[in-house]
Amino acid sequence: MSEFSRHEPRAQQVMDWSAAFWAGIFAGTIFLLFLAFVAPLFSPMNAWVYLRLIASIPLGETVLAPPATFDAKVLTSAILTQLLLSISFSIVTAFVLHRWGMIVGILGGAVFGVCLYLINFWTLSYFFPWFYPMRGWEVLLGHLLFGALAGGTYEALEVEEFELEEATA
Repeated sequence: MSEFSRHEPRAQQVMDWSAAFWAGIFAGTIFLLFLAFVAPLFSPMNAWVYLRLIASIPLGETVLAPPATFDAKVLTSAILTQLLLSISFSIVTAFVLHRWGMIVGILGGAVFGVCLYLINFWTLSYFFPWFYPMRGWEVLLGHLLFGALAGGTYEALEVEEFELEEATA
């Protein structure tokens, strides 16, 4: 057997699902707090408008009717929807970036957050046209923050595990 035909088994890093889950919870919570307390400072919309827009994904556009005030059903729906989406997006971020480390996690996550904003507000707003008013730099900044936190938190929580690839004869 030739020296070139033998393949040594290699260790391959596997994704830490628990770290991805908790990164999504953390980044999603910070994103919601950002929309509730920071974005309204730079936008004509109040915090309840942002939360109602998120809740409109599962509940429909009827929750957008004025007044944009507290509603427990809307708040619960917004939180659950945001956290489910955040966990999903954090898993995607972790899957793509889990091999590289903290700096790539943060910077790559930030790029992912910007891409997520572009997808959400420049394509999905076709299906949810009431999202159009959320297009703006403050929501873009929130998505950038979400991505950076999701990637960085994943890398901080990740327990690095490796599995051996099968050797081929």
